[in-house]
Amino acid sequence: MSTCLHEAGVQAIYSYAGATQTRRTPVLPSRVGGFGGIDGLMRYLQEQGISHVIDATHPFAAQMSSHAIAACAALGIPLLSLERRPWQAAPGDQWTHVPDMSAAAAALSPHCKRVFLAIGRKQLAAFAGKAALHHFLLRVIDAGDSDLPLPAASYELLLARGPFQLDAELALLKQHSIDCVVSKNAGGTDTYAKIEAARLLQIPVIMVDRPRLPLRAQCETAQEAMQWLNSFR
Repeated sequence: MSTCLHEAGVQAIYSYAGATQTRRTPVLPSRVGGFGGIDGLMRYLQEQGISHVIDATHPFAAQMSSHAIAACAALGIPLLSLERRPWQAAPGDQWTHVPDMSAAAAALSPHCKRVFLAIGRKQLAAFAGKAALHHFLLRVIDAGDSDLPLPAASYELLLARGPFQLDAELALLKQHSIDCVVSKNAGGTDTYAKIEAARLLQIPVIMVDRPRLPLRAQCETAQEAMQWLNSFR
């Protein structure tokens, strides 16, 4: 999205949450960190003279998206959500749909001894109570600056950033004898290979559905976002 805005000569600011230590550098001027809630976001939008907001956060960044919806509604600023289409189960997939991480932890079968938690760092605490029954393979972008909320003996940590390829994901699941995958329904192609690998290896997937947010204008591609933006000119 930042490249499209830059190439079109649109004056824009790219905002990072700052959740990871390693970030892809955008071509636009950028800022890092939170805003201080809805009121802080409203102040920032007013101070910067922002006329339009494109919410391109992760589909599971529900708090930031909710704040953007509320702030833009209060200020009368047009808002567009740029969000990848969710994955859909294909023939051969063994998905159990759950609404959140607590439900995902509760859905883990005691027969699944080695679990691939492909969910990032933020919501691992939901699985702390399962550490006696399962061993977890965790894949995160960076090591972070705080301890993980799981007993050290209950997990193996893998640092890696997508996109991931199918052959590598098949090898990973086999190498670690994974018998269950827990995944957010992030959509897109960067991390879909683990879902394909689970299908081919007949490994069940606990799929965490996206949080529900208020209705707002939405699109799925940067090109559609640019068309939306151009419609105001």
